[in-house]
Amino acid sequence: MKIAIYPGSFDPVTKGHLDIIERSSKMVDKLIVGVLNNGSKNPLFTARERVEMLNEVTKNFNNVKVEAFSGLLVDFAKETNASIIIRGLRAITDFEYELQMAQTNRILKNDIDTVFLTTSLEYSYLSSSTVKEVARCNGDISKFLPEYIAKKVYDKFKKEC
Repeated sequence: MKIAIYPGSFDPVTKGHLDIIERSSKMVDKLIVGVLNNGSKNPLFTARERVEMLNEVTKNFNNVKVEAFSGLLVDFAKETNASIIIRGLRAITDFEYELQMAQTNRILKNDIDTVFLTTSLEYSYLSSSTVKEVARCNGDISKFLPEYIAKKVYDKFKKEC
């Protein structure tokens, strides 16, 4: 069984993330969307909220499972029996960072391979940070996020005001 992990913060999950999830889920028997719970960051949503949102927007993918994790990605991969890490690339700047991470992961656990998927052109500019900035200024984020997620983002910013 081919098991892959698509890790990220997903704060919030964008249409670009969903594009990578959909495409990579077709390549493997099981895709684990790994929601990074990083205590040193100050995310808009808790790890639990991000898992719940991802579960909702991926419910139609039969081979996708969403799990939160902390610590090293390679340790999470070992725990889940994953042998593939999926990473999305938007631009050359992403590649430089992701290549370093892939090589480091390969040294830490040499039986894990990283597969890079280039983002669809319509999402090549999109990031969760950009979406949050637009939403913070009460801009229209409906083109960037599923409606369900956009509502959650707007609700979160209303609570902060």
